[in-house]
Amino acid sequence: MRKPMLNTFVVYVENKPGVLTRVASLFRRRAFNIDSLTVGRTERPEVSRMTIVVDADRDQAMRVEANLYKLVNVLLVENVTGKPAICRDLAIIKVAASQSDRSPLLDIFNVFRARVVDFAVDSLTVEITGGEEKIDRLLEVLQPYGILEMVRTGVVAMRRGAKSEEASAAVANATGSGANGAATIAADDSSISYSV
Repeated sequence: MRKPMLNTFVVYVENKPGVLTRVASLFRRRAFNIDSLTVGRTERPEVSRMTIVVDADRDQAMRVEANLYKLVNVLLVENVTGKPAICRDLAIIKVAASQSDRSPLLDIFNVFRARVVDFAVDSLTVEITGGEEKIDRLLEVLQPYGILEMVRTGVVAMRRGAKSEEASAAVANATGSGANGAATIAADDSSISYSV
C-alpha cells in the first residue's frame, strides 16, 4: 500500500453561491480524493478561503493547481506543502468517563492542552486544536476509555510571515470583474508548464 502524499492548497475564491460545488466537482471529475476541505470568510466579505488537503504526487499537485485556476471564481491558488505554514485542525471528542476515570482523563487532557467543554454523568467532552498528528495521538490514548462521539473540522492553513503579494492582490482585486485563471500564478512557479 502506497503512503499518501498529502498536499495542502490554500485557494482564494469569490464568495458566491455554487463555488464550493464547482471546486468539489473538479476533484470528483479528476478522481482525486479530498482528505480535508474547509471553507471560511476572509478579511474581505466578497472573498472566501478554502484549505484543501489532497493525496497527490508532485505532478498531480501541479495539475490540481492548474485545474483550479480554470474555474471562473478562483482568484488564487497556493500550494503550501513544504513551505513555512501554520496548519491546524480542531476536534471535539466525547469520551466515556466513570467517576474513577475522570482524574486520569483530566491529566491526559492537560498533557495534550485539550479543554473540557462539557461534563455529563457518564462522559466528558473535550476540544483540542493542533496538528493532525497531535489529535491522532490523543484519540489513540483515549481509545481504551471509549470514544462515544468525535468530529473534526479539517485542516486550515496559512503561510507564515507577511501575506504574500499574490494573495493581497487577489483579495484586493476580488471586487468586480471576477478574476479566474487570470489571477497571477505565484512568481516562483512562473517557469512551470502546466498541461491538463
